[in-house]
Amino acid sequence: MLQHDFSFIYKYFTAEKLESLLFVIIGIVAVILAVIFFFFIKTNTTLFKGAVIPLVVLGIMQLVAGYTVYTRSDKQSADVAYNIGLEPVAYATAKEIPRMETVMKNFVIYRWVEIAMAITGIVLFFYFKNNIDKQFWKGFGLTLAVMALLALAADYFAEQRGHVYLNAIKEFIKPKS
Repeated sequence: MLQHDFSFIYKYFTAEKLESLLFVIIGIVAVILAVIFFFFIKTNTTLFKGAVIPLVVLGIMQLVAGYTVYTRSDKQSADVAYNIGLEPVAYATAKEIPRMETVMKNFVIYRWVEIAMAITGIVLFFYFKNNIDKQFWKGFGLTLAVMALLALAADYFAEQRGHVYLNAIKEFIKPKS
């Protein structure tokens, strides 16, 4: 009986699960910082209140996305390994490759949105940097840029893993000569 090595599947989903845990932690820290900035910071409150909005919005988004990926990774990994073990070519071509191609297309969208948010944040920060009356926008811009760059970095590594995994699936189902 022919044995198949499914380690590439487990490696991919394990890395996804670990990175999603990082997203959960970043989301929690962002929301906690938002609460601290909103309720407890008493100096330069306008600057910190500007930071609250991106911390809450992007923090909750990262928390939800991270939690979603984290909770489904084990089952998804087992399902993919099982189904590829049963019908490698049929399952990979009908389900897993199209799913991963959609994931990879989504990474391009995420990348451009995150770059746009980072640039917007940087522009806001520098535009209002020396304007004492607009410290809210300075804090908003700085925090938006930092949160967007964190997401961009994490998604970069996730996208690289996705490419490796997608290529491994294609190689796995390629006819052996």
